[in-house]
Amino acid sequence: MKKLLKVYLQKPELAGIVLLALLIALFQFRSQMVFLSAENVRGILGVLPEVGLVAIGVTLLMICGEFDLSVGSVFALTPMSITLLVNAGVPFWPAFLIGLVVAAAIGLMNGLITLVFNIPSFITTLGMLFIVRSLTVVLSGGFPPNLPIDQMPAHLFVSFIGPDGLFRASFLWFIGIGAAAAILLSVTNLGNWMKATGGFLEASISSGVPARRVKLFSFVLCAVLAGFAGMIQVLRLGAALPSIGDGLELQAVAAAVIGGTALSGGIGNVLGAVVGALLIRVIDNGLVLTQVDANWFKFAVGSLTIFAVVANAWMRRTARHLKVQL
Repeated sequence: MKKLLKVYLQKPELAGIVLLALLIALFQFRSQMVFLSAENVRGILGVLPEVGLVAIGVTLLMICGEFDLSVGSVFALTPMSITLLVNAGVPFWPAFLIGLVVAAAIGLMNGLITLVFNIPSFITTLGMLFIVRSLTVVLSGGFPPNLPIDQMPAHLFVSFIGPDGLFRASFLWFIGIGAAAAILLSVTNLGNWMKATGGFLEASISSGVPARRVKLFSFVLCAVLAGFAGMIQVLRLGAALPSIGDGLELQAVAAAVIGGTALSGGIGNVLGAVVGALLIRVIDNGLVLTQVDANWFKFAVGSLTIFAVVANAWMRRTARHLKVQL
């Protein structure tokens, strides 16, 4: 029992990996061996980066002890801004950079309002969710603008690559960004500061950690990743819909929690976020493939999130109790 607790506390994402393996086996059996077919795996991996990138950003911010509920709206506004700029004659790459700057500005505003006025980031970003979503709808006029796909290098983001076209190019972006985020969190001073800020704020400040700047950076990074993921989805769909990303913020938080990120901050990792996002996509795809009513998807994700939070809290309480006994 003690060894199991030690392993779990050091690697909380392992529980998610075990659950993922069990669900894959279940859906493979229930779908008459279709779930792991090349076509179905291509479909799962093709959508995974769009959720996974947002989950990575949310996870890093949660490790800092903050939340961002506006990522779903930023997910929609960034590609909308890029599309309108390209339609206005701006070349794609300058428009792309401006779109990411817009996302970064929203993240910076979230951080500044939260820190300057000392209010919960949950409230700040909840308000920003409505503000940014409204801006997206107003800018679009309520309808998706024409997407000049011929002026955009969509092949760099969404074209099929690899053996038999198993992956989209977005999957390589996802792997690269995920690896960079994992390195940042595990081997750099900034990563250590993020964990210290979320887990021991007062102690980290006393030790000279620039906690405010670390949190601001995390807010900005979270928003930029959400905006970039939104651009990938728009290029995949071929339409800049003002409604994309609706509810995505809750899926991202669920993915982070399922992957072992602590709601109180200080604990979590990028692999856990990836596992959580993959679990959500597997559940979504598996329910449809096994002919279960798709309306059960949110029920399944919600139940899994509650279970993950309860299990994490119980395991940590049990670990502390064992330490006291020793």
